Amino acid sequence: MFVLLSIIVFIIILALLVLVHEWGHFKAARKFGIRVDEFGFGFPPRIWKKKFGETEYSINWIPLGGFVKIFGEDREGEGSPDSFISKPVWQRMVVVLAGVFMNWVLAFVLLTVGFLYGLPREVNEQNIDRARDVSVIVSQVFPDSPAQKAGLSIGDSIYKLSYKDDSVLVSDIKDVQEFVGKYKGEEVVVQVKRGENIESIVVTPRKEVGENEGPMGIALAKVGIVSSVWYEAPIEGAKATLVYTAVFVAGFYDILKNLITQGNAGAELAGPLGIGQLTYQFTQLGLPYLIQFAAILSINLAIINLFPIPALDGGRFVFLLIEAVKRSPVPKKVEMAFQTIGVLLLILLMIWVTIKDIARLF
Repeated sequence: MFVLLSIIVFIIILALLVLVHEWGHFKAARKFGIRVDEFGFGFPPRIWKKKFGETEYSINWIPLGGFVKIFGEDREGEGSPDSFISKPVWQRMVVVLAGVFMNWVLAFVLLTVGFLYGLPREVNEQNIDRARDVSVIVSQVFPDSPAQKAGLSIGDSIYKLSYKDDSVLVSDIKDVQEFVGKYKGEEVVVQVKRGENIESIVVTPRKEVGENEGPMGIALAKVGIVSSVWYEAPIEGAKATLVYTAVFVAGFYDILKNLITQGNAGAELAGPLGIGQLTYQFTQLGLPYLIQFAAILSINLAIINLFPIPALDGGRFVFLLIEAVKRSPVPKKVEMAFQTIGVLLLILLMIWVTIKDIARLF
């Protein structure tokens, strides 16, 4: 039953991200008087279609994206006032980048709502009065540490520690530090919450401690669902959107650098199956985590679409930039050739990432 709920949540999040992105293209095109022939969610074959005005709206069987079919994108209707190709370059640039812009707007809105409702954040003296569901979680597991060997994972919420007849319910980081400090070299039972489940893990804290690692070899954080007052939420939402964007840009840069210099990504990439698995995990954690997850996906979608690959918005923008500089469009055959190569590259990347997702599942 919970798996079915996660699938539904995954489809809803994907639909929201795609529809907002395509709505950006749609609204920008209509703003400049460009005809939109179709607004579709998913890819054909079609489930349902209905025409309203001059635009046909469709729902399709493959729910892994969406599209808007803008009149003149393939250079048809040149000279017609409602054709994309007939509009000034700057207007076409706006239409091309409008979807990316709307994904950032969506992330900002989601994070603003999230900060109002409450998002997972580190709890301190300044925000403790606005925090709920406070717990001590594992924020880092050091390699070859007792914690790693025992199976503790990042994100585990430490609920209770036990040694023989002695036990403590954990409400603060010092509870863990003091208890573990008493029983170095002994088998301590660590009860952790993982989603809705409580699991017992036996860890033997080491007597000889590595620098800044502690007896178990973990870092801890006191985390809770912290809400913001209404006038602070939009500011926090904007800041978080910028921070996530900077982090992901740096991350994508490292991935590309590693691919070029080392021949591997140096990080785990997730496709639809991987994102579906993450959705399952975040659904278990609750609504605040899902809101944050959806905002992160929206920012990722925006950044990926800016890649200068011809099949993506960034690639289309590059062609328009070249046209603006040379004052004439790139020859259609050249553009179509690059578009085909871009689509093939994306298909190969999707296949590769899906294979990696399947391998991780098994």
